[in-house]
Amino acid sequence: MKKIFILASVAVFTACNSSNEPAKVDSMGTGKDSTTMRDINSPYAIGYSSKFVMDDPKNAETLLSLWKAWDNGNLSAAKDMFADSMEMHLAGGAMMHGTRDSIIAQGQKFRNALSSSVSSVDVVMAVKSTDKNENWALIWGKEVDTDKKGKVDSFYLQEAWRFNKDGKTNLMYQFRAEAAPPKK
Repeated sequence: MKKIFILASVAVFTACNSSNEPAKVDSMGTGKDSTTMRDINSPYAIGYSSKFVMDDPKNAETLLSLWKAWDNGNLSAAKDMFADSMEMHLAGGAMMHGTRDSIIAQGQKFRNALSSSVSSVDVVMAVKSTDKNENWALIWGKEVDTDKKGKVDSFYLQEAWRFNKDGKTNLMYQFRAEAAPPKK
């Protein structure tokens, strides 16, 4: 039940350009209103939004607390950070949708199969989609899990978490890449 949304966010924020011209991307305005951004000039139709600004860090802090609850093996500590209804799109293609309690119970069942989980965070930020009026927190990092038999698995995660007006998460997308095994 961990870390899903970041790759989706990266995809939303990235615009590719196959020509030899440099890609054009939004940049922060230099005028009095520093939240004004120029539209992205993209050769692709943007499916969700390309209008984001930095947001209040409280959602990023909530997301960090969610990751810490996962590492600590106690998802009930994060219960109040979830909206009454939650949807999660996990890296392996699974999707969970249900009440906060059922999502936490499913996540806790998975977490209980691990003897430990240790995360490191590379990037975390809070952003707001101005055209959708939605608040998101984006995070990417590395997770090292050890199962009950001692097998270690490490991977990189990117997640994007949406927050409602009450500051509770209600949607998460997760993407995963296997970490390279240590060189011998």
